[in-house]
Amino acid sequence: MTNPLDDLLRGVNVLREQVRQSLDAEGDWLERLGVRSPPPDSRSLEELWAELDSLVGLESVKEQVRALVAFLQVQGQRLERGLPEVATSQHLVFLGNPGTGKTTIARLLAHMYRSMGLLKKGHLVEVDRAGLVGEYVGMTALKTERVIRRALDGVLFIDEAYALARPAQRGVDFGQEAVETLLKRMEDHRHRLVVIVAGYPRLMHQFLDSNPGLRSRFARELTFPDYSTDELVAITELFALQNEYRVTGDAAEELRRIFGRVERGEGFGNARYARTIFEQALNAQALRLAATHEKALERRNADELMSLNETDFAAAARTLSEGGARSFPRRRLWRRAS
Repeated sequence: MTNPLDDLLRGVNVLREQVRQSLDAEGDWLERLGVRSPPPDSRSLEELWAELDSLVGLESVKEQVRALVAFLQVQGQRLERGLPEVATSQHLVFLGNPGTGKTTIARLLAHMYRSMGLLKKGHLVEVDRAGLVGEYVGMTALKTERVIRRALDGVLFIDEAYALARPAQRGVDFGQEAVETLLKRMEDHRHRLVVIVAGYPRLMHQFLDSNPGLRSRFARELTFPDYSTDELVAITELFALQNEYRVTGDAAEELRRIFGRVERGEGFGNARYARTIFEQALNAQALRLAATHEKALERRNADELMSLNETDFAAAARTLSEGGARSFPRRRLWRRAS
């Protein structure tokens, strides 16, 4: 007689193989669907440097990026002249609070690696824990492998990577399986894949210490500081400029007061907070213009429709403090006006 456990095990293996083939087929189909892929970036390294320099703030990060790229260029020149190159890992750790430009810098680095010939495509694949960890036994390795395959010849950016290590988690947690799969593929594809893990500094250090071989896989740690009050005002003014609005002088002073008294820390959104303030100010301006009976809305001139004053931002700040603001999706960091 056959053992029922053996039959069950064979059934599980068959089901597992069917799931794997299904995921592989779906991944291949998505890769062939060219309309979903953005056009490759063809900018030169000089153009990418100009974009980096145009970002508001981030001076210490820019210096670290310059040092990293210069090191890679020197190693490339040594290799061309028959000199041994220093075999260092290209994987990076980004430490910083939300809205400090980590994704923007990761995308720029991917393009820079492509322009220097270190990566063939130089695209960025951004994921978090949900994109790597499955709900059932055997699913995590498949999901992680699929993401890595998409990121080959580019950069894999794992946001809030600390969520993969949950030391206080009760029961089965598959985050560690994702980490182990990632570590192996980082070594297997070291010439085709750059991995950047990002998140809060305190939690990221805990994550790097959660696996004996994890910290050694990453060559550098880049620290992203919170934006200063003046930098947040400049970012808000850029949001306005890009959308053909104008922040008045009194409004800029009100913004300084708002940003100056907001509590900084892990919960502070930095540029995301500036965007939320700006979009709430748009609502306040619309209500202000529509509620003035002395002049009909359709008779407003362009300057009135473009101007955001101090009362608009004060109303926006009150809305946020009362918890009435909706959350807005993340967008790319805004650059200084040319």
